[in-house]
Amino acid sequence: MKHLIAQVAEWVLAARRVVVFTGAGMSTESGIPDFRSPGGVWDRFDPNEFTFQNFIGSEEGRRRYWELGRSVYPVVRRAEPNPGHQALVTLWRLGRLDCVITQNIDNLHQRAGLPPERVIELHGNATCARCLACERPYDRALIQDWLEAGVAVPTCEPPCGGVIKPRTVMFGEAMPPAETEEAQRRARASDLFMVVGSSLVVYPAAYMPVHAKQSGARLVIVNRTPTPQDAEADLVIQGSSAAVLAELAELIASRHVST
Repeated sequence: MKHLIAQVAEWVLAARRVVVFTGAGMSTESGIPDFRSPGGVWDRFDPNEFTFQNFIGSEEGRRRYWELGRSVYPVVRRAEPNPGHQALVTLWRLGRLDCVITQNIDNLHQRAGLPPERVIELHGNATCARCLACERPYDRALIQDWLEAGVAVPTCEPPCGGVIKPRTVMFGEAMPPAETEEAQRRARASDLFMVVGSSLVVYPAAYMPVHAKQSGARLVIVNRTPTPQDAEADLVIQGSSAAVLAELAELIASRHVST
């Protein structure tokens, strides 16, 4: 594996614009379970109950959603950035990273030290919420306090009383247009596109490597298991996101020091 990481390091150093696309494999190494894996959340809850339509359409749909959110949010809140997140911050500080496009909703890239404007969140952010009626912002930690105090369905404070929704993309809900367009633009402008910790099965987010490859970028995929786009990649590394990124950043940092 070391020779493969060394090859990626050479490509990073030669690249004009590096974009990294991260998925659940980054988060699992911080202790956040992958919802789709055996024993994950969707083994205990039916994902068909948690659609955007159900949330908007009924009080019961919202109650079910917040019941799930009450159990999942503390896991996100306890999680800490891992060496993979820190490695991406190192690459950015060395001027070797344009941006991170992420499917993750845990805010760990920003907490690790990446500027928020360098993180494009395709599926939203679980640390904040908003009222759908008046757009009032809410910290998700405050909502959690309400849930723990016995509020089953949080609503916006008077006089509004509107529906509060987390700033995450639910099943059946479109990805945020501005973030999606910006991610596509940066993917197409990259000359090295790295997928890290994504199985590339959730669309339309999984089109991002396709945009990059079709525009002439090299494509590197780092994931523990095969992905549907491995055959299109210039290089595939099957391994830990955190371990591979940490070694990659160390190699690139040492080259910067030696020069």
